[in-house]
Amino acid sequence: MAELSGTIDDVLQPRFGNRALTLVVAAAAFLVILALPIAASVLGETGMRGDFANRLQAPTFAHWFGTDAMGQDMLARTIHGLTTSLWVGLAASLISAFVATVLAMLAAAGGRVGDTIVSVLIDATMGLPHIVLLILICFALGGGPHAVMLAVALTHWPRLARILRAEMLQVRNADYVIAARHFGRSAWQIAYGHVIPHLLPQILVGTVLMFPHAILHEASLTFLGFGLEPSRPAIGLLLADSMRYLTAGQWWLGLFPGLSLLALVLCFDALGNGLRTILDPRGAQL
Repeated sequence: MAELSGTIDDVLQPRFGNRALTLVVAAAAFLVILALPIAASVLGETGMRGDFANRLQAPTFAHWFGTDAMGQDMLARTIHGLTTSLWVGLAASLISAFVATVLAMLAAAGGRVGDTIVSVLIDATMGLPHIVLLILICFALGGGPHAVMLAVALTHWPRLARILRAEMLQVRNADYVIAARHFGRSAWQIAYGHVIPHLLPQILVGTVLMFPHAILHEASLTFLGFGLEPSRPAIGLLLADSMRYLTAGQWWLGLFPGLSLLALVLCFDALGNGLRTILDPRGAQL
């Protein structure tokens, strides 16, 4: 018995350690993400005005990320650019999650016809070249922040919709759903009152995990010239502008905004893993 207890402890202890580490990393990532809009609000226009006496300066203690061709502080511009990406990603992810949830409900409550329509729509959208579809939607809407937001939102829902559809079709055959059906509940009442609460963890985690994709595609569209206007600081614009100076040795213009974008994406990935760990009932007791 003592040997068995020791074996169980040896198995559970690493899992508990990994779970605790995942939650700590997720909490740290959430604080970093929360600090971005706060820092942008505190900075205001500080470091955003041109100063030609300090143009194209390498990183120093006065300018940690260096300065650009206008003498503007790259750290301040990077923070403002990441904040813009954050708000665009938030709006796009929420819209995508809403679309995915509505379509999954249609698949669950609409019978075989509704399920077929949703399946065909998901497959058709996922079969299209992603970046081409983004560019076409953004171009059709005239560009700008709202066009970028809608383009990202209208192209990021299929994967979450597929997951939610599979979960809904599985929950639809659960005993409590069958009992509700026998009590005269309609299909939409069952979907809204019984199925959606069961899917809230998947919806929450899926929404958070859509953030990195939304942020990267917003930066890609802006980099290609289909996104935000040049007057607003955005990571895609910073990276596009840096291409003219990298060969001249101004490496900091592209390195720090690129690394900051990567760090923000990794923060959302860590936050999503932490939420999945918390909301997973199979790991809740570890």
